Amino acid sequence: MNWSDEGVILSVRPHGETAAVVEIFTRAHGRHLGLVHGGRSRKARPVLQIGNHVDVTWKARLADHLGHMSVELIRSYAAGAMDDPAALAGLTSLAALSRLLPERDPHPNLYEVTLFVLAYLDDTSVWPALLARWELALLDELGFGLDLTQCAATGINDDLVYVSPKTGRAVSASAGEPYRERLLTLPPFLLPGRKAALAPGDVRNAFALTGHFLETRVFRSRGEDMPEARARLLALLNRLDEADKLI
Repeated sequence: MNWSDEGVILSVRPHGETAAVVEIFTRAHGRHLGLVHGGRSRKARPVLQIGNHVDVTWKARLADHLGHMSVELIRSYAAGAMDDPAALAGLTSLAALSRLLPERDPHPNLYEVTLFVLAYLDDTSVWPALLARWELALLDELGFGLDLTQCAATGINDDLVYVSPKTGRAVSASAGEPYRERLLTLPPFLLPGRKAALAPGDVRNAFALTGHFLETRVFRSRGEDMPEARARLLALLNRLDEADKLI
């Protein structure tokens, strides 16, 4: 059994004296693990960093074996994020949440969105909003997608400003007004098929929205906590917001 693909490195852990078990989110083969010989060497270490975009070849005698990987760097996103604590936290959070995907189950659409987010990690005015939309796409891939196309109460598709924390369905301003304290804010830039400029608080509200459903529909059912990397990311983004560096 063997295949070649491209992917984004999600995790690396030591194995034996010189090898490493590498976890990669690949385009056509999903989240996949493999053993990289010499993965702890000085030459391989800069390549095997979380978030790096790589070419990968996987070989195994049987399909259900761990298999052996050879990895070549396409683009190093990790190196560019090292000097930016917020970008590094975003990269780490994305990798941690990607590990929710079932092993060896392809998610090509989410993979494309992942590369899009990584390509903007050097622009703090852009990537936090993209990462929030990535989390929304992740929920959809996991089978917990939100319905943001029309109001749950009236069926209209205009003036959608809330989301029900119970159903995950959008609610219009007029229908949601009596219950606004119980509803989640829906930033306009998350609405499907619509372009909207970011307003103050939109990114924070977007992460609150996706975070609620990640916690209640995914992590809680698994008996797990949200990744610390995500909490660290939000704390850093809040500091940037307070310093007027983030919209």
